[in-house]
Amino acid sequence: MIKVNELPNGLRVVTENIPFVRSVSFGVWVRNGSRNETPENNGISHFIEHMLFKGTEKRSAPEIADVMDAVGGQLNAFTAKEYTCYFTRTLDTHFDVALDVLTDMFFNSKFDQAEIEKERGVILEEISMYEDTPEDLAVDLLQYYTFPQNPLGMSILGTPETIAGFSCDGFKKFMNARYNPKNVVIAVAGNINDTEVFEKIAEAFGSYTGGSDVDNEKDAIYVPGFSMKEKDIEQVHLCVGFPGIKTGIDESYALAAVNTILGGGMSSRLFQKIREERGLVYSVYSYNASYYDTGIFLVYAALSPNNVYEVLKLISQEVRGMFIDKIDNEQLSKAKEQLKSNFLLSLENSANRMNSIGRTLLMLDKVITPDELVTKIDAIDLDAFYEVCDKIFKLDQISLSLVGKKVEGLNEHDFSEAMLA
Repeated sequence: MIKVNELPNGLRVVTENIPFVRSVSFGVWVRNGSRNETPENNGISHFIEHMLFKGTEKRSAPEIADVMDAVGGQLNAFTAKEYTCYFTRTLDTHFDVALDVLTDMFFNSKFDQAEIEKERGVILEEISMYEDTPEDLAVDLLQYYTFPQNPLGMSILGTPETIAGFSCDGFKKFMNARYNPKNVVIAVAGNINDTEVFEKIAEAFGSYTGGSDVDNEKDAIYVPGFSMKEKDIEQVHLCVGFPGIKTGIDESYALAAVNTILGGGMSSRLFQKIREERGLVYSVYSYNASYYDTGIFLVYAALSPNNVYEVLKLISQEVRGMFIDKIDNEQLSKAKEQLKSNFLLSLENSANRMNSIGRTLLMLDKVITPDELVTKIDAIDLDAFYEVCDKIFKLDQISLSLVGKKVEGLNEHDFSEAMLA
């Protein structure tokens, strides 16, 4: 059973008891990510995430790692566009250790200058590594050019220029503003007594105050974009983008079915046509990146530079084919079963359960139970399927990003012609 409680300071706690497992996953979710930054401090949220592992008033960085290793636990974190999550996964007998370590990091991190300098180098290496990952780079480029006037288009990692300017005072000022109780959700899933867990969290977080920043997220507007970044690599990595669907609305379930049929797996139309029938790519798939106010639907492919025009035409044909070679109820039923199976099988893991309940409560102000999600998927019909196709697949709103060797003659005009051919 999933339970949601709120502390007097506004911090929310969501718990789910899963009695048939022996693990507990515990996450501190903060509604703060790269879209809450400015061009001048881009990357600060991710840098702060790193610094919380670099020592507190009572533990050094090695001691933090040692405490968790001693109980065989996992301790990690990640920063996204709209949130940051710090999390642990331990045996159910070691939840108290996880709570002690994570709250110590959250409230008592030192931001020591020597550690800042070391971590500055680590993050600069991470940026360089990202530059050598063309698949991720192509997606970032697409978002940068389709959300040009909004922080949503900025990199999560920041830039070498912004990373060079961060200091202890800047970290504390930013964290004191953005890390406030109303921006935080605590999620715990696993073999727990939810009443006892809530009491322990209330004791640890009940006196938590602070935070002065008014939510500064500005609505993002999708703008068709075109970008190419030359790299001396064998393949071209391309992303084709369409206006997507924001998170948490019923249309997102219909779009998930659309994605399953178009590019969501090995039986999808893109995979079968472009890879299996034509042998033009090794990898091709699609997905919807959703945010609180908008989304972007992407098709990704990795291919030889000589095949770019042909693959773009085939992507266009398959998108338009969604309206010509229409699916029937049997095909829709198959896609819905795939969606339900993928979701329900993923929940046989306490970490995935914690991620699901924590993220949805933080971003949607509600928790969507597995039964509710299955009901939403079952409710998708052909009318809803094609309504969302009409909304997404607008050929005059297509965007493109490419990373790799130069494709001779390709420009924004030629790209538009290829997609409309």
